[in-house]
Amino acid sequence: MTVITDVFANFRPQDLLDIFIVAVIFYRLLMFIRETRAEQLIKGLIVLLIVLNISEWLELYMVRFILQNAMTFGAVALLVVFQPELRRALEYIGRSKIYSKSIAEILDEEFNENMDNIADAIAYLSQQKIGALVVMEKQTGLSDIINTGIRIESKISSELLMNIFMPNAPLHDGAVVIRKNKIMAAGCFLPLTTSNQLSKELGTRHRAALGMVENSDALVIIVSEETGAISIAREGKLSRFLDTQTLKSLISESFEKELDRLIIKRKWWSKNANKN
Repeated sequence: MTVITDVFANFRPQDLLDIFIVAVIFYRLLMFIRETRAEQLIKGLIVLLIVLNISEWLELYMVRFILQNAMTFGAVALLVVFQPELRRALEYIGRSKIYSKSIAEILDEEFNENMDNIADAIAYLSQQKIGALVVMEKQTGLSDIINTGIRIESKISSELLMNIFMPNAPLHDGAVVIRKNKIMAAGCFLPLTTSNQLSKELGTRHRAALGMVENSDALVIIVSEETGAISIAREGKLSRFLDTQTLKSLISESFEKELDRLIIKRKWWSKNANKN
């Protein structure tokens, strides 16, 4: 009990940061070697370390002598065996954008890449007259909507979005929900608008889009199955017959404040981490 008390008495905020950094490094290392030949070698190395400690505890001097020498030569052997993985890891660190770009630039690039993927998918679906409904979450949480569909939690890609909305696909008729930089779910059900002023020529997708923006601050992109026309619903209003460039401009305009808020939050965390 005294030992535990002493540990907590001498515990500093820097120690918490130290533990966090080591945990992140180990996690990244595990993710890096997962499902590679290095994974099996690491498992073998762990077994050898366990046997070495057991042999020391049981005073098996010959076994311990062999294992200790094997570990000495093994360190050199590991450098040779892991050479491709080590080179790949160093190349990854060298290519890291963190060293050359600011947080704002990195987030802006990520946002533009995601927006291009969404716009490319919408443009293709429009040309092919394939109906689509894409909800982009902002400040209002849409977990209740996400739970009505099939969870995906995948990186945003134009190919995935196009495949989801292909005719006869299982999730074709539902909505896709995007949260930040991920496609969270597909085949989601949206609330329909209760407005009687909506044009009768507009179908269920447009009514669902308006119902969504009437109940949240989300932005909803619609592709008409009949005409291929692109529309956006936001702030309770519907903008129709958009081209790809206008679509991108409206998305950028809608998410400008969200991006600025995220940049400020990242800078705050970075600043406080450096202070600690």
